[in-house]
Amino acid sequence: MSKPQVRPYGSWTSPITAAQIASGAVGLSEVRLDGDTVYWLEMRPSEGGRSVVVRRRPDGAVEDCIPQGFNARTRVHEYGGGSYVTAGEALYFSNFSDQRVYRVRGGGTPEPLTPAEKLRYADFVGDVRRKRLICVREDHTDEGEPKNTIVGLDVETDGPGRVLAAGRDFYAAPRLSPDGRFLAWMEWSHPHMPWDAAELRMAPIGTDGSLEHPTIHVAGGDRESVVQPLWSPDGILHFASDRDNWWNLYRFVDGRVEALTDLEAEFATPPWVFGMQNYAFASPTRIVCSFTRRGTWTLATLDTETRRLVPIDLPYSDISSVQSDGTQTVFLAGSPCEPLSVIRLDLGTGRFEVLRRSTMLAIDPVYLSTPEAIEFPTAGGRTAHGLFYTPKNPDFVAPEGERPPAGRDDPRRPTSMTTTALRLNIQYYTSRGIAVLDVNYGGSTGYGRAYRERLNSQWV
Repeated sequence: MSKPQVRPYGSWTSPITAAQIASGAVGLSEVRLDGDTVYWLEMRPSEGGRSVVVRRRPDGAVEDCIPQGFNARTRVHEYGGGSYVTAGEALYFSNFSDQRVYRVRGGGTPEPLTPAEKLRYADFVGDVRRKRLICVREDHTDEGEPKNTIVGLDVETDGPGRVLAAGRDFYAAPRLSPDGRFLAWMEWSHPHMPWDAAELRMAPIGTDGSLEHPTIHVAGGDRESVVQPLWSPDGILHFASDRDNWWNLYRFVDGRVEALTDLEAEFATPPWVFGMQNYAFASPTRIVCSFTRRGTWTLATLDTETRRLVPIDLPYSDISSVQSDGTQTVFLAGSPCEPLSVIRLDLGTGRFEVLRRSTMLAIDPVYLSTPEAIEFPTAGGRTAHGLFYTPKNPDFVAPEGERPPAGRDDPRRPTSMTTTALRLNIQYYTSRGIAVLDVNYGGSTGYGRAYRERLNSQWV
């Protein structure tokens, strides 16, 4: 290797080009596990932003599950998410152009399941024993505020769905117990957002498929956000709550709430879209979960009896969309040197493999800067957080005593959180000798409720 040239910061030449950044990567989301088949959603800029349900079969073959002309994307709550589900032998998805739910069986042509009306559907769960899907429906038929409900969609008789829960402004995350006897869900109303005050409720399902009343209030409400409800294989309802400032994991047993973790860490993210999941069950008493501290995510196992949390050694610092079946765990992950990817982990051996990368663009890691989590003083004597990227390029060094110029990158909306997955727009500058501070400003996620609320009523 040749001796590095001495050049001022900001004047270095780099192998990372603007053309590479503009070439774009596919968007990966909504990882799902159905037996030994792994599914994910792939947003393709090369196809006009079309979202495609993709699956990796047990034999390793990767294939699209929906044909050209279909786009698996819902507009419920506008941001969407939770746009598909597998149930029985079929795949169901919301199609972007008409917002109808379609069914695909045996690789055939998608068939419409819902009518061509001003209705939108999201966040599906299969209720196989009753031959229906349970999901959130958003009704735009009348003028004014759309009406949110939870409905059951009969998969044998096309129709708009039977209303199961109504009366609140917003619903999300309908989750069916393993034995099919109970349904849990999130609900909230104006003026709150779900990360401000979301309630978790549950109800028994009657013999006719309706929900029995009154429903059971599990947790959440004013000054408490309860998100990501999930049933254990033995029928215990779990969830994340920020009742003690941080989104920790809890369970509902014998009519009372029990804490499973008590860390200054977040085991969930704000539900900007449907279907976000940061934990899954490997067994009735073992959870595989991702949590974040100081801007970095870790995957771990949690024993729900001993409360022991054991981090898993992985080369990733951004982890989400966790699914598990006890033997394998699949999730989305990235690092400063690796783009966001679909990863499969063998829980027994600890070995992992990449199933799909968001980009196949290869950059030599010697040119990639790894961020350092930092804190710095801000207004009112408070502390703010960020990720600091120093200049890095093995081909150059700066003159002795020179300090690099620095730029700043901010999240673009309240309650955002910057990612530590490979970001070529940042590496473009650091490889040219420019430092970058990626700010998780007051109002960002990942540092507790109080930090998240700093920007309330102050966003301009």
